[in-house]
Amino acid sequence: MILSVSDIDFTYDNSPVLSDVDFQLANGELLAILGPNGVGKTTLLKCINAIHRPDSGVVMVEERDVLTMRPDEIALCVGYVAQKTETARLTVFDAILMGRKPHIRWKTSKQDLKIVDSAIQRLGLNALLMRYLDQLSGGELQKVAIARAMVQEPRLLLLDEPTSSLDLKSQIDILGMLRQVVSEHCIGAAMTMHDLNLALRYADKVLFLKDGAIHFIGSTDSVTSEVIEDVYGLPVSMHIVQGHPMVVPAA
Repeated sequence: MILSVSDIDFTYDNSPVLSDVDFQLANGELLAILGPNGVGKTTLLKCINAIHRPDSGVVMVEERDVLTMRPDEIALCVGYVAQKTETARLTVFDAILMGRKPHIRWKTSKQDLKIVDSAIQRLGLNALLMRYLDQLSGGELQKVAIARAMVQEPRLLLLDEPTSSLDLKSQIDILGMLRQVVSEHCIGAAMTMHDLNLALRYADKVLFLKDGAIHFIGSTDSVTSEVIEDVYGLPVSMHIVQGHPMVVPAA
């Protein structure tokens, strides 16, 4: 088991945000975390990564308690891609190379550069390597952030709305690449999303949050229109299109 989250509670300004969140993620699984705005999806990712400290509960990544680890130790096993990446006067190449920082001891090795080059090729960033981050579009910046997390070689990858700034083709490319990386390297990945159809197409399992608690968790083929209506308060119908489930809101 790559990730085990047990009984997580989190309160912000005396208001409960997460309550009794409990789930597991196996090696080779891609999890989509879904739910309305403000339900606690990003907060959950930050609790898993110890950016936020839960009021109670345990987060285990491959038998190690994340909440007791130092930030540099967490960076060796957990990669995190935030919803928004801060720009800086830093080249794309240098920004991606920074993802290797937890592994670099004295100087950058040939192996470090090989890993960086592999991520650059996967995300098609060759043409941008000498561009500065503050010259990039939102979609380009998102790809750089994903590449930087990938070169950490994490056992668990956390992504907060990884496709939110991307055009349709880039969304498909990124999610297909994530699906391939998770399967090939037998790691775990959890991503927050708003697009139900993309989530059902690429994830192995989905977790729906409602009122800060887990309303449903299961495989993508076990999701029903009733579950979605309960979570979003919107009637929908579900259809199979080219072998994939598709959610259609009621007229």
